[in-house]
Amino acid sequence: MGQKAHPIGNRLGIIRGWDSNWFGGKNFAQKVVEDEKIRNYLIARIPKGGIARTIIERTLKRITVSIQTARPGIIIGKGGTEVDRIREELKKLTSQDVQINIVEIRKPEMDAAIIGESIAKQIESRVNYRRATKMAIQSSMRAGAEGIKVRISGRLNGAEMARSEEYKEGKIPLHTFRYDIDYAIKEALTVYGKIGIKVWLCKNEVFTKRDLSPLVGLTKKDTKPRREGERSDRREGGDRGERRDNRGGGDRRGGGGGDRRDKRR
Repeated sequence: MGQKAHPIGNRLGIIRGWDSNWFGGKNFAQKVVEDEKIRNYLIARIPKGGIARTIIERTLKRITVSIQTARPGIIIGKGGTEVDRIREELKKLTSQDVQINIVEIRKPEMDAAIIGESIAKQIESRVNYRRATKMAIQSSMRAGAEGIKVRISGRLNGAEMARSEEYKEGKIPLHTFRYDIDYAIKEALTVYGKIGIKVWLCKNEVFTKRDLSPLVGLTKKDTKPRREGERSDRREGGDRGERRDNRGGGDRRGGGGGDRRDKRR
């Protein structure tokens, strides 16, 4: 039988970075389990937070958790009280100092996890799955996606026999690694059982080098990752680039310098 490769796993190290950034050593298995506990805890603790991705970075004395969310206000809370509670609870869970960075997703329609979660919530609210899927596809294409595919499996509309239905618009080139394709799996809990939702989202084609882990190394002051090609702010300590010295007689228009009278001869 033919097998499908994971779209994210295929692109790791090419155009996408890892969700866990640390060196494990002898305690590798223990840290992997701990990372999974942190992610499951955050999803259960903030079910309406719109969490798309959780990136975990470890140093010798600290764990840095960067949360990408479409609703940062729910996670931060009034006056930052909610995020402080979450930080203290994670300290008890991991027995280490924890720093939390909240990163807002500007376009929720361009994130596969949030699209899948939206469809799942609508199905749980008894909205017709076809309507929910088509609305999600239309909003993603309007937001600038090059293609999107959604597959829904289970007892659709309470049918006795489970089946799968697939909806697609645009292109999803899974074999072209330079295409940035996001992928997510979500589940909707209904009275008839679970309904699985898979989302493939083709964002754009990447030709140049990009920062694979823009959220790694963030501090509390800088929770907004700098985009590729964006200039750093000198007020925040950005270094000024080295200036070229053109006083050596070189022609600024690209000439190699020298006297013009020699060329006329």
